[in-house]
Amino acid sequence: MTIGRILKSKGSDTISARPDDTAEQVAKLLAAHNIGAVLVRSADDAILGILSERDIVWAIGRHGEAALKLTASALMSRNMVNCTPDDSVAQVMAVMTNRRVRHLPVIKDGALVGIISIGDVVKERIGQAELEAEHLRAFVAGQA
Repeated sequence: MTIGRILKSKGSDTISARPDDTAEQVAKLLAAHNIGAVLVRSADDAILGILSERDIVWAIGRHGEAALKLTASALMSRNMVNCTPDDSVAQVMAVMTNRRVRHLPVIKDGALVGIISIGDVVKERIGQAELEAEHLRAFVAGQA
C-alpha cells in the first residue's frame, strides 16, 4: 500500500492560501472545501508552509478574536514534513504519529503532486484490514 495508490483514488487536487491571507479567510477556505489544512504558497507557487484548522484554533486561544486578522504566514508551520507517492502507508502513519501532524504534502521529483491527511491514511488502512479479514474468513470456510 503506497501513498500514490491513495492519491489515485482520492485525487491530487490541493487547496492553497497566500501568505498575506488572514486566518479568517483561510478558515472560510477550509470550511468551503471541507478540509483541515491548506498549503501556504508564494506568488510563484513555492510551498512556504502549511496552515491547519488546529493552528487557527490555537491562535484564537492565544490572541482571542484578533487572531482572525493574523496572516497565514504568521500562523503557518514552516518546518513541514512531506512524503512521496512511493512511501508506504505504514511509513506515513509512523511519521504522522511521531511528528504529531495530520497533513503531509506529497512531493515527487521536487514537485507537489497532492496532499495526504491522517483520515486518508486511516481509511486506506481500515480498508486493507477489512480485505485481509475477508480473505481469512474465506480461507477458514474453505472457499479460498
